[in-house]
Amino acid sequence: MVRLGILPPVLAAVCAAILCVALHAQTPVEAAQGNAFRGKPVPAAVPPAPFSIDAPYRQPAFSIEFRAAAQMTEQDRSLAANAESSITEHAGYSGFELEQGGWNYQQVVCPALPNHLFLQYTRNHGAGDVTVFSASIPRNGDGRVRIIPILRRGYSLFSPAPINALTVSAFNHIRAEEPQRVSSDWLGNGLCYAALAGARPEVVFPAEGPGSLKHTPALSAVMETQFDGGEVIRFADAAGTPRPMEWTMTFTRKGKLLKATHSPAELIRATPVEQKSAVLRSTPVPQ
Repeated sequence: MVRLGILPPVLAAVCAAILCVALHAQTPVEAAQGNAFRGKPVPAAVPPAPFSIDAPYRQPAFSIEFRAAAQMTEQDRSLAANAESSITEHAGYSGFELEQGGWNYQQVVCPALPNHLFLQYTRNHGAGDVTVFSASIPRNGDGRVRIIPILRRGYSLFSPAPINALTVSAFNHIRAEEPQRVSSDWLGNGLCYAALAGARPEVVFPAEGPGSLKHTPALSAVMETQFDGGEVIRFADAAGTPRPMEWTMTFTRKGKLLKATHSPAELIRATPVEQKSAVLRSTPVPQ
């Protein structure tokens, strides 16, 4: 009987000691979470990338220059000549036979990707029979020649080059061969992608002032941040044919291009304001 009378106070003391140790072992964060009715902690904000973190400022270019072979620098002509056999070999894998002749090429100048020389080859046999592809040549030898098919005798090889998985893959390899943080110009990257896919991209701003009837894209160029910190490049190509086209490119935070879309751009029209001279109306003052 005595043991039964002493046992409950002892158990109570032991339980109190265990509870005290457990409370002291809680971290401040755990205690705060417990006091917040077990609410989920708010995740820390993810900084956007790949173009927004510690990126040096670059004066944006709003178009891509296409330079005739005769206008290329001597260094670039020499690089193109040395890569000719490699270009011929890799182009042959996609059905572009440079040995047949009739080809011309021009340089695609992309300042956003300075470690590469870009060439666009064209063979024109008349309306409906045009063959085009782009070639990428690494300048420092760190990489390999890459071919981006655009048209073969007037037709896309697989799907339109702007959204083709081969174009996306080639562009990712090209960016990976660039020095880290060099390719930070988001608009320049977008314009270069469009040019390598067969466009002659040009971003313009809506016309201002009375008297202008020019149709212009409603959207010029923006970069949007995704929830996971990746970024989306979006711009309207005013020089697109037969009408301006909107390009959208989605990048992961690590700089990988996930997908590209290409669709007609929304247009606005500047309406002239009718010019009228002011008319002064007078009312006689009663006498």
